[in-house]
Amino acid sequence: SAGTVGGNPLDAALWAAAPAGAVAGWTRLGLLPFDHDRQMTSAVVRRPDGRPMLLGLLASDVEAAAGQAVGGNPLDRALWQAAEPDLPTGYRRVGELPFDHTRRLSSVVVDTPAGDRMLVTKGAPEAVLARCGQLPATAQVVLDELFTSGARVIAVGYRPAPALTEPTAADERQLHLAGYLAFRDPAKASAARSLRRLAALGITVKIATGDNPRVAQKVCLDLGLPVTGVLTGPELDALDDAELAQRVRDTTVFARISPEHKGRIVRSLRQHGRAVGFLGDGVNDALALHQADIGISVDSATDVAKDAADVVLLEKSLDVLADGVSEGRRIFANTIKYVLMGTSSNFGNMFSAAAASAMLPFLPMLPSQILLNNLLYDASQLAIPTDHVDREQLAAPSHWDIGFIRRFMLTFGPISSLFDFLTFGVMLGILHADAELFRSGWFVESLATQTLIIFAIRTRRVPFLRSLPSLPLTVAALSTVAVGVVLPLSPLAGPLGFTSPPALFYLALAGMVLAYLVLIEIVKAAFYNQPAAGAPKPRLRGHRHLLHRRAARFSSAQH
Repeated sequence: SAGTVGGNPLDAALWAAAPAGAVAGWTRLGLLPFDHDRQMTSAVVRRPDGRPMLLGLLASDVEAAAGQAVGGNPLDRALWQAAEPDLPTGYRRVGELPFDHTRRLSSVVVDTPAGDRMLVTKGAPEAVLARCGQLPATAQVVLDELFTSGARVIAVGYRPAPALTEPTAADERQLHLAGYLAFRDPAKASAARSLRRLAALGITVKIATGDNPRVAQKVCLDLGLPVTGVLTGPELDALDDAELAQRVRDTTVFARISPEHKGRIVRSLRQHGRAVGFLGDGVNDALALHQADIGISVDSATDVAKDAADVVLLEKSLDVLADGVSEGRRIFANTIKYVLMGTSSNFGNMFSAAAASAMLPFLPMLPSQILLNNLLYDASQLAIPTDHVDREQLAAPSHWDIGFIRRFMLTFGPISSLFDFLTFGVMLGILHADAELFRSGWFVESLATQTLIIFAIRTRRVPFLRSLPSLPLTVAALSTVAVGVVLPLSPLAGPLGFTSPPALFYLALAGMVLAYLVLIEIVKAAFYNQPAAGAPKPRLRGHRHLLHRRAARFSSAQH
């Protein structure tokens, strides 16, 4: 053509050697430029006769009549957009056999402008080629090249059908191959980074697609996703449930599979202890979305997929999933901090109060003082949701473990009581405290120890040196302790039933709090180094779990 040739000298020589009009009538629809990693360049072109494009348009899910929107099939939509403004005219659709995932084909009967009637079939290349009569010698070679390049390919076939009105699956035979429709569907530039983030979070990504396995592998290669195994629909049909359970763990790509296959894969993973999230946006994903622990769709998905999903993303990005997983793990980790702090401290306090009540001739703390202690203690915990979470806690999922919480409570609760008893000894044996002084001293010590322990509980590392708490949590905890220390010295001491402790008490308190936190760190290191009793049981989720999860949104408690 008259266009300027690029800087590649081989391309320049090729254009110079080509006869005049060598590419007349050809239309280039898209170009993937040369790069040194791939060492190739690719172009999507429409040949002069345009027969595959024309027949593909005729066999689309819907006709693009004037003002009529194209249906939900993204490949058909791309086909119509590429054909404009050269849309077919003069053709009349007589009958239609819609696409299904068993045949992987769709067929139409059309009358041509010349008055001929023909059957047009398009769909998965393997299915179309199997229904063709004599094939061109290069048909399979061209198809292999397209698959290797990562193109999504649809084959189009046809045959005369003068007496046919309503096509059936039996009529899809003895076709003539018109050609291939190749679609370039590059992955988003951010997808590779998102996959790396998901891998760092311990999430295994598997691909379940109706596309050719080589196309799926090419996409994985482009995204840097390691492929450890490939399983196709026919191969999956030959496996029983036990064999599938073995294969599904080590398989990355499931290709040429049906909606039923997707559901079976999800069920197999879930029944063997895996938590499964399934991301899909088409009608054929609805079954797997129902079967997954978390069904995820996007706002642009079909209504069927969105209704089947538990979560609908407003932004179509894997980064949103990575953000959601990270935030969910952070929230869970901070929730567990609150539970561990509350159970251990309350267990110790109740044990101390019961023992003191049995030994003392007076109440160890007045009801109003207990309520004030709890109010200040709870106020300090309001900042826990803002706390930082250690990286290792975000790297793997955590689960609710009542056994772990019980062991933590029974380990650290008595340590709190031990220092309460030391306080009782200081107040009664050294300071010879009366009821008011005893209550004042225990109030301050109890509030200080159970509040400051959050800095040890919040991390398995050494606090402050290897794991910094958030600023709001630090301010809230230290402020609460300061209020507890000041209250017995303030004008509010009388109305609250307190009296001012002597300076000796505050010196003893500082030493006890320091010793308490050091002992907590020593016990914490031993506690986390000790393996839990028994191996963790696999988290199996059966049909009952799935039924209750699905019914939850439509259920209400009966009173």
